[in-house]
Amino acid sequence: MRYLSTRAAADTLPSTFSDILLGGLAPDGGLYLPQTYPQINADTLAQWRQLLDDEGYPALAARVLSLFIDDIPAGDLAEICERAYRTPAFATPEIVPVTDLGNGLWLSHLSEGPTAAFKDMAMQLLGELFEYELRRRDDWLTIVGATSGDTGSAAEYALRGRPGVSVVMLTPRGRMTPFQRAQMFSLLDDNIVNVAVDGVFDDCQDLVKALNMDADFKAAWHIGAVNSINWARLLAQVVYYVATWIRVSAQYARTYGGNAAEQRVSVCVPSGNFGNVCAAHIARSMGVPLDTLIVATNENDVLDEFFTTGVYRVRSAENTLATSSPSMDISKASNFERFIHDVLGGDKARVAELFGERLDEYGTFDLSASPFFAQMRTRWGMVSGRSTHANRLAEIRRTATENGYVLDPHTADGMHVARQWLDHLDGPIVVMETALPVKFAQTVVEATGQLPPTPERFQGIEALPQKVVDLPNDLAALQALIQDTIRRP
Repeated sequence: MRYLSTRAAADTLPSTFSDILLGGLAPDGGLYLPQTYPQINADTLAQWRQLLDDEGYPALAARVLSLFIDDIPAGDLAEICERAYRTPAFATPEIVPVTDLGNGLWLSHLSEGPTAAFKDMAMQLLGELFEYELRRRDDWLTIVGATSGDTGSAAEYALRGRPGVSVVMLTPRGRMTPFQRAQMFSLLDDNIVNVAVDGVFDDCQDLVKALNMDADFKAAWHIGAVNSINWARLLAQVVYYVATWIRVSAQYARTYGGNAAEQRVSVCVPSGNFGNVCAAHIARSMGVPLDTLIVATNENDVLDEFFTTGVYRVRSAENTLATSSPSMDISKASNFERFIHDVLGGDKARVAELFGERLDEYGTFDLSASPFFAQMRTRWGMVSGRSTHANRLAEIRRTATENGYVLDPHTADGMHVARQWLDHLDGPIVVMETALPVKFAQTVVEATGQLPPTPERFQGIEALPQKVVDLPNDLAALQALIQDTIRRP
């Protein structure tokens, strides 16, 4: 399996998985994708179902990942997955349990990891992969990432104390909840540097991309990525869509009848940066029986606008709203480029035209007249919906009352949009949980009048000492910070 950039020229040499694992963004500014998606059939799915039942999630992960990774020995990959997906780091040995809420709605629980967010599903694997590959190469890495809340803490918890890895994590100043800030800023490890940028998440993300485009600086400081621009992170997320389909289809068949092997399952994915739902698209493209992929946005509805109108309109920082589902306060969805690459049949020149300089200054592109957009639901299985603060509060209250389960506000966005599609789709709709509600206590209290439960491992976290560096929205300032704070081995 070899990989090319979404913008690659015809004479570009493909890269191995291990090379793109450490490199992050492609040199031309594009994102890496495999030259082809591996294809699976009913026999493969039956084998995976048995594997998950008999040996558990780590074994399934190793089997799925092996289709995309051929430069890590199978035995080593299996051990990496065993270390990544273990208890007590994850609260349950199932790793990704599912719940039938009734009336066609299900939850896939992705927040059982150490930071109570779905980002742990990828970051725990990335931490193991980074350490393995750096040891194999006798190399070192400076991870520079951007977070709107959950990516940063998941990455830092996965990488803290690991030899050869330093982490510089950019956050939008004042745009996270107190719990999210405490999770990150209370980590005082020498290899962790938290940075509060004067701007919104998109500004942080743009700084990371600009840093990656400076080839000399990137090489000198061994810059890598943990944001979903890193292909390995999306690959890890593909696995939980496989597991979700296996578990929901089996339980659905037992409860409601039918053949589990033939049961198609729709998923509703709260989305800001398009990484999570892009992993669902990849799983579907491989042959996993996912039916419709529902993109749920909050008031920052760039993605819903595209899937509704065909127009992708990037917003400025001033026009990116601060909402009660802050991890989705994003107006420039990085992974959308991977999806559009596939929609356009791999036309890399067209992708470079659409996502290059045209979007750098909050530009727009319009595919509404394209035959590709006309096929968005029938060929690509993509639809969308939008949620507001009032919708979030209503969904948190309703699910707590009817099901005894408290949602975080991002998952509530997904639940609201999923309900909009219930009468239009056949079979179960699975809402992909994003976080535990303790991370967004203020909104839960507003919705229910009660504080959400706090897992024991998070008791008193907001009272811990915190360390963070303030930074202007400026590439030179970021480069100077890295030079001043990162110790070269």
